[in-house]
Formats: sequence, C-alpha cells, structure tokens
Amino acid sequence: MQPTAIPLSETRPTGQRPPWLGDLMGGLTSAVVALPLALAFAVASGVDPKAGLYTAIVAGIVASLFGGSPLQITGPTGAMAVILAGIVAQYGIERVWIAGLMAGLIQLALGLGRLGRLASYLPLPLITGFTNGIAILIFAGQLGNFLGLAHQTPKGSLLAQVGWQLAHLGQANLAAVLVTVGVVLVMVLWGRVNQSVPGSLVALLLATIASSLLGLDLPRIGAIPQGLPLPSLPPFAPELLGELVRPALALAALGSIESLLSAAVADRLSGGKPHDPDRELVGQGLANLAVPFFGGIPATGAIARTAVNIRSGAKTRLSGVIHGLVITLVVVALGPFAANIPLAALAGILMVTSWRMIEWEQVKLLLRSTKSDLTVMGVTWLVTVLFDLVLAVEVGLAIAVALFLRRMADLHLVSHPEVCQACGVSPAIADDIRVYEVDRPLFFGDARRFAETVLADVRCRGMVLGMGAVTTLDVTAAIALGNVVRELQHRGVKVALCGLVPEVADMLDRLEVAGTPYRFARAEEAVAHLARELEEAPQA
Repeated sequence: MQPTAIPLSETRPTGQRPPWLGDLMGGLTSAVVALPLALAFAVASGVDPKAGLYTAIVAGIVASLFGGSPLQITGPTGAMAVILAGIVAQYGIERVWIAGLMAGLIQLALGLGRLGRLASYLPLPLITGFTNGIAILIFAGQLGNFLGLAHQTPKGSLLAQVGWQLAHLGQANLAAVLVTVGVVLVMVLWGRVNQSVPGSLVALLLATIASSLLGLDLPRIGAIPQGLPLPSLPPFAPELLGELVRPALALAALGSIESLLSAAVADRLSGGKPHDPDRELVGQGLANLAVPFFGGIPATGAIARTAVNIRSGAKTRLSGVIHGLVITLVVVALGPFAANIPLAALAGILMVTSWRMIEWEQVKLLLRSTKSDLTVMGVTWLVTVLFDLVLAVEVGLAIAVALFLRRMADLHLVSHPEVCQACGVSPAIADDIRVYEVDRPLFFGDARRFAETVLADVRCRGMVLGMGAVTTLDVTAAIALGNVVRELQHRGVKVALCGLVPEVADMLDRLEVAGTPYRFARAEEAVAHLARELEEAPQA
C-alpha cells in the first residue's frame, strides 16, 4: 500500500497560523518598537544615533541565532546607556568598542563556565533600587535635550550638568521644550486609543514632520548612512586595557543580569520551554563581540521589545533575525528622513521610557516589607544616582549579605518537652532531659550563638539535639557543634543527635569534630535511650 502524502496545511489545527507567520509578525512589530528606542538610547549613551541602529541589527541577529532564549530581542537599552555615557565622556567612543569586546569575552566565559544561574541569586531589593536609579539617571540625562541646552552644557558629572541647566533655564530653547512636551503627550495619550502601533514611533514621526515643516531651529541627529557598514577592527590601545577592566566588568555584569531577567520574562509570557541561562550568556557575549566591528555599542536583552515580540505571535528564534533584517531595510530606505529627527523628540521618548522603567509595584511591595529589604533598595538607589552603577551593585550586595548574616545569626533552638511525655518517661527523669530542635541550616555566622545558647542550659543530665532541619553546615558551624558536644560531655551530660541528614553526618565523620554522641533517626528513640541510661546511672 502506497503511503498517502499529507499536505502541510492539514497537519495544523484549523485556524492556527503557521509558526513562520507568527515570527514574521513578531519580528516586524518588535522592529517598529525598537527603531525609536535604538536611536534614543544611542543619544543617551553619548554616541552617534546610527550606532544604536547598527547595534539593534547586529546584536539582534547574533543573539537570536546563538542565545538560550529563542524569543528574546536584543539591542541598546537604557541601563547600558547610563554606563556607556560615562565611558564615552571619560575615554571616547573608540574605548567603548574595546570595553564592549572585553565585556563580550567576559560574558562568553561566564556562559561557557556555566555560571548563568548566578544572576538568580541577586536579591529583589537590589535589582529594584538599581533599576529605579537607572531610570532617574536616564531622565536627568535628557534635561539638556529637553531644554535645548545640551550643546552649551559644560562637561562634568551628571549632577553638575543638571545644576548648570537648571541655573540657565532662561536660555532654554522654547521650540525644543514644546517638541519634548508634545512627544510625551502623544506617547501617553496614544496608548489609550491604539495599542497596535507604538506611541513612540507615532510621536517621533509627528515631531520630525512638524518641526521640519515649521522650520524650527532645533538640534537634530544628523545624517545616517543608508546601509550597514563593512566590518572593521576597532582601534586598539593595549596600554588602556587595565583602565578599561572595571568598565568592561560593569558592562558584562549589567548586560548579563538584564538579559537573564528579560529571558525569565520571556519564559513567563511564552509558557514554553525555560531558557538556558548559560547559552544565553554565550549568545549575548557573541553579540557584544560582533557589534564593535560594525561601530555599535554593547547590547542586552530588552524586556519591552521581547514582550512585544512574543505577544505578536513569535514562536522561534527566526523572529529575532527578522527583527534585525527589518531595521536594516528601514536604515536603507529611510536614512535621509532620520537625519531630521530632533534630539528633543528623542528626549521625550527617553523621559517617558525612564518613567515607565520605575518599578512602582515593587517599591510599594518593599515599603510593606522588612526594614532590611527597604534599606538595600534605598541605599542601592541612592548610590546609583549619586555615584556609579558598579559601586551601587557592590554596596547593595554587601549590605544585603550583611543583613542576611544578621538574620541568620538569629538562631532558634525550639524546646520540645512534650517528647519526653510522649515516650512515657517518668517526671523525675524527664526533668533531667532537654530536647531541642535546630530550626535551620548552620553557617559560620551561627557558630558563637549556637554554642552560647546550648551551653547556657546545663541543668540537665541528658540533651537531645534535633538536626533534621540542618540540611547543610559549613566547617565553622561543624567545629562549633563538635565543641558543644565535647563540652557537654565534659560536664557529664549525655548527648544524642537525631535526624542527621546523610550529607551532614558524613561531614561530621570526615572532620572528626563531634566527639562520640549517640545518633538516632527520631527524637523519640533518642529520649527513650537517654532515659534508660539515666535511670541506670547514679545521680550526682
């Protein structure tokens, strides 16, 4: 019997569009969203706007092909823009390319070293404070373009520049102010009437056309070449590698964290197979290695563009490739038009974007949380705004770890006198037995508190330590446990450990630190054994 060929259209449920069509719609829609943002984030980074477009094209395609999150869209982002602006101001655009190459190598090494899951250990308060601090920096960084004073503003720190701009409000360009306000209003109001076309694109088109027709005297982004440049080796200065290590580490860390957070969002939205964090870092590293050869800037996974891609029907990594190709076609076809885009219009887009970046719901949640969580968020937020992003992460992590250790030091030994009653031990013997349960794993921060708490109660002849909740312990805590057991035995107290998990028991045996206490599976067995021992032993 000849097998019957089944048409491809019949293998798909009726009404379900083919995956390639979803990828096409996702790529097209995300490209439309990415276009104005790529220009805006390049301006915020202090580089030529065309660098943002080149980044969206090259990084978008490379990361989609090699990354571990198939539906992720990669390109310039606001978080990266803040770090890049500082590097550009201090070293120039050529050094940004070198730092980007170094960051790509670091990300590649992290991925190949299977360290992609480390980002999941960052506490929420730190991420919230960090993200909100970046949002404020982006907003403040656009005051110059909003007021039309960017070119007159003296170089210096962001706070100094903002102070100068506020002191010279009388010199503001009214046309620039009106264009920025107009863009903000269009973006805010457009979303209420139309969700299919991004308000940022509509606002950008209207601002460019209106300002050109009215002949407004405004700073504009300038000419953009019609096409992608041929790859070339960035200028290399070996003597500056040492100076660029810290910026490169910052770019790699931020790029990795933001990309993995975006990938996690993609998992939730798509409901498909979870992303591979190690492969995602490899893909992001390769993207950042490729971008400098085309005059682009370091990129990361972009949450908003990724969400648009998925909601538009994207099913495979082909959507990211289409996203890059669509932007390439736009650059080829509309390069001359882009030259007329006012910087004030991009300022409006960035101001709205930064406002939306602030995680208001997370802030409300943390305000209802503990003081320690609120402290981590607040300090990280302030250090991000007043100093720099790398220091903010370092300080935030240090505070989070210190507060964690402080909480871990609040060890609870739960007393269980009812165990003696349940075992039918006589009241006289029961008074001589203490049953304690250690309520969590033991670490170096617990050692002193554990010893002090246990040894404080020596008015007994038998002690049972329930260790079932101690799923792990480090060497410092293991030594402390051994010292406690030996001290109790020296004082004539019979000691029994119960519920030891195999890993903890094995560690105590290997270290030979716990003396020779009795060991039992359950507290009831330990109590019964100690009761018999105490009944037979003469009381001192």
